[in-house]
This record gives sequence, structure tokens and C-alpha cells, in this order.
Amino acid sequence: MDGIINAITDRDFQIALLVSVAAVAALFTVLEPLLYKDKLGERMKTVGAHRDALRQKQRDALARKSNPTLRNATPQGAIKEVVESLKLLEIFDAEAARKKLMMAGFRGQGPVFTFMTARLGLPFVVAILIGVYVYFLDGFDLDSLGRLLATLGGFLAGFYLPNIYITNAVQKRQQKVQMNWPDALDLMLICVESGMSIEAAFQKVGDEVGGGCPELAEEFGLTVAELSYLQERKQAYINLAERTGLDSVKGVVTALIQSEKYGTPLGQSLRVMATESRDLRMQEAEKKAAALPPKLTVPMIGFFLPVLFAVILGPAILQVMNLDK
Repeated sequence: MDGIINAITDRDFQIALLVSVAAVAALFTVLEPLLYKDKLGERMKTVGAHRDALRQKQRDALARKSNPTLRNATPQGAIKEVVESLKLLEIFDAEAARKKLMMAGFRGQGPVFTFMTARLGLPFVVAILIGVYVYFLDGFDLDSLGRLLATLGGFLAGFYLPNIYITNAVQKRQQKVQMNWPDALDLMLICVESGMSIEAAFQKVGDEVGGGCPELAEEFGLTVAELSYLQERKQAYINLAERTGLDSVKGVVTALIQSEKYGTPLGQSLRVMATESRDLRMQEAEKKAAALPPKLTVPMIGFFLPVLFAVILGPAILQVMNLDK
């Protein structure tokens, strides 16, 4: 312990540490532009892949109608075989998992099978790692019962880790979409009132908001693709509401469906909903601001008050100590 303290307080060591940090920072500054990924480009590729998947699905449906004995000849992956052989889709409710993954931005059957496999295998992986740490490496200095409970706790944690990860991904994505949704509605209102069709409006707004919120641009691109290839336009709007899971989006979707079905004016509905979405965003900001003082109470008691007492009472204590001498 003394050697570590001496090494930390050594001036040469401190200089070498600062030089190392500066070198790493300089290297990161040089390489960071090369490591930057175009998120909007990647999401637009996802939109294109979704459009191709819809086109292929229609072709497969036509092929099945013309040849009922047609079978899918694509090879089965190892993960898919494990999931299907153990019937994990029925055990873990594959439809609910698919909707949740779709809200997190993971689409298609691949993420569903990966999620199911993670829920099956991750508990054993975490339990084995914790078991090795507490039994063979003598971690945490526990007795036999404590080691057993730690291993079981790792198993339970591994079972819930995939759900926690997906839930956090859904919340982050919804926050980004909710922040940019009122501005997108204003742009959509301008496009609709200028005479654009709803597909052109979605496409234009997606291009405009893509730089600030690629997630919302992706959703609009997927909606445009589904409006072009799905037989019922209503289903494309419903899919948009399901992919986002936001009440404000569901309200706009309801207005779009009513406009398609009954011919009601869409501009007035969009104007009202844009105002409501902006008010909701302001209410969320005010709610966070109101919750800030209680959150600051504990840090102030733990960090600010001791320093304040030391500054105020320190000179008096030193004077009393000097008088005693």
C-alpha cells in the first residue's frame, strides 16, 4: 500500500501520467473523425431493406397462390434451430418480444431469435462467471451460503438483463422521437397545406429531420415504404404507432386514418396535435425541473455542507487550538 501511495505522489509518475493522457487524447482527436458513422445513412439502408422485404413478401404471397406446395428453401441458422427446437417462441411470448424489439429499433426475425437465445443462455453464462469468481478466485470473501446465493443471484440477473437492455433502448428511442415530434408535425402541416400527398409529406419531413433525429426519419421512411406496398394504407399508419409506442403518435395516426376513411380535413387536426405535442414536451421539461431540488438535497448534504462547515468553523477551531497551546 505504501508503494502505491509513493508511486502516485511521485512527481515523475504524475508527469508521465499526464503525458500519457495527453497522447491518448491527441490520438483520439485524430482518429475520431475516421471512426464516425453516418447514422442517418445506416437507417436509410434499413428503410431500403424493409422496402425490399415488403416487396419480397408480396412476391412470395403471389408464388404461394400460384403454387401452394412452394416451401422456403433458405438455410436455417444455428440460433434459429435452437430457438425452434426448444420452442422458446411459445415460452417467452415471441409476439410481445417482437413488438418490444421493434420499438427499440430492432426489426425482423433475426433480433427475435437472438433475444430468445440471450434469455436462455445469458443466465447460465452470468452464473458461471460469478461462480468461478466466488468459488475459485475467492471473491467477496463469502461463506458457502453466500457463494451459493451470489451464484443464484447471477442466474436471475442474467435472465433479466436482456429485458433491461431492451427496455432502456426503447425509452431512449422514445425520448428522441418525442423531442422531435412537434417540429416534425409542424413541417408535415406545412407540406399538407401546400398540397403535397401524405406520402410526399412523410418523405420530405423525414429528409428534413434526419440530421437531428435519424430514428424519426427512419420511421417516416418505413411508413412511406409500407404505404407503397401494403394493400391497406390503414395498416401502415397502425404500424407507425406500434413502432413508436407514443400516445402523441397514436393521436396523429388516428387523425390520418379518419382522414383517409371519411375525408375529414387533416390540416386542422395536425395543427391542434402539434400544439398539444409541444405543450406535452414543455410539461415534461417542467416536471424534470421541479424534480431537481429533491435530487440535489442528498448531494448538498453529503458534499456541500461539510465543506461549508469547514470553511466557517475552521478558523475558529484553529484559534481555540492556538489558545490552548
